[in-house]
Amino acid sequence: MAKSSRAPWKRSNPRKRAGKASKHLTPAQKSAAKARARRAGRRYPNLVDNMRMAAKKTPKAKASKKKSAKKSPKRKVTKKPVKKKAAKKKAAKTSRKRRVSAREKDPRGGLTAAGRKAFARQQGAHLRPGVTKTVSEMTPQEMRRKGSWAVRFYGRAKLPPLVDANGRPTRHALSAHAWGEPVPKTVAAARRIAAKGERLLARYHRAKTRTKTKA
Repeated sequence: MAKSSRAPWKRSNPRKRAGKASKHLTPAQKSAAKARARRAGRRYPNLVDNMRMAAKKTPKAKASKKKSAKKSPKRKVTKKPVKKKAAKKKAAKTSRKRRVSAREKDPRGGLTAAGRKAFARQQGAHLRPGVTKTVSEMTPQEMRRKGSWAVRFYGRAKLPPLVDANGRPTRHALSAHAWGEPVPKTVAAARRIAAKGERLLARYHRAKTRTKTKA
């Protein structure tokens, strides 16, 4: 229903029509209405001034509203469920950190057969023994495996310690024995294994290209 376009002084009091008692302005509202009239150049406040002041909320009403807002119960924030991918990633990270028992470690380097089985059972990893064959006896896939291992272990920018405080080779250095390589005790020796790995990977890629060309 559209609002009446008539001026308020030409309309009847809506509260009177509804059978409600008229509300009177407070002393503060009356003072504010007089000040408004003076600013407009009027000697006395008119109906519009009084209506404007009546429509404004008093500080008491504002305070009661704030009080009720404080009393209202806070919304309970529910935690978002952890995404499946993040949970899987966390589980994988935890599983990678599992401790390898002494029985699963080969004292000469790498893992024993029992160690490889334990990883397969707990992580689903299909670990295989290192390639110890000579280069002439290796298949292209074995070249790829050994080359990848050599570059990953000994080609990184910052190598882990190769010897401990007593001068004995660390587990990182001993892994070379599991792949048929001399155990490195110096960075130069480790870099030689990495260079050999790069050559093996290059041979693998050449063999792969020849196979594709023949096909």
